[in-house]
Amino acid sequence: MVALRSVSTAPERLHRRGAARAPRLVMLTVLLALAGCADDPSANYLGGFGDPVRGAALYAPRNLGDTGRWAGQPAKAAVAAEQLEFLTNELATNPRYAPEINPAVLQSLQTARREMRGYLGIAPDADPGVVIAALRRAGEALRAGSRASAEAALATVAFTAGPGGTLQRLATMPRLPRTAEAAGMVASEFDRLERRR
Repeated sequence: MVALRSVSTAPERLHRRGAARAPRLVMLTVLLALAGCADDPSANYLGGFGDPVRGAALYAPRNLGDTGRWAGQPAKAAVAAEQLEFLTNELATNPRYAPEINPAVLQSLQTARREMRGYLGIAPDADPGVVIAALRRAGEALRAGSRASAEAALATVAFTAGPGGTLQRLATMPRLPRTAEAAGMVASEFDRLERRR
């Protein structure tokens, strides 16, 4: 007597594999959607699971590669300027990244920060923490539609062009070439660090 056993066909096996992968694909889609929604890559993203320094570095080509794309969008220009300040400060002082970062990348970021500060009318020796906080508050106020609150956020001695002058410059942001170079360098550096780990 011959025993018959059931053998699954190729399409049945593929169907079962696809069903097993479905939850992973849904999770991946959700994570990518959350990452794409980040208005401020230097803030905590992915529900607080993301590294803000890494996030800012990976978003740098998008946000800083052509700052002219933010002309007419002062809130987004403020986020880009804040991101540059944040990256430059963190890569110089953060104990996790400062020892690993190529000095040429940090030098490029410092040059870009001087360029951005010069354009926006920010004092060259201004405390990065003050500048970051002011730009973040100004960006939030502009997104909320409150120009008065944005001006109040920028009313510090760090902003030598005055609040109105800085807001006007944010609204007419040109392409800043040193900033574009630094954006590419920092993203490449983080790619190099990822591959090394």
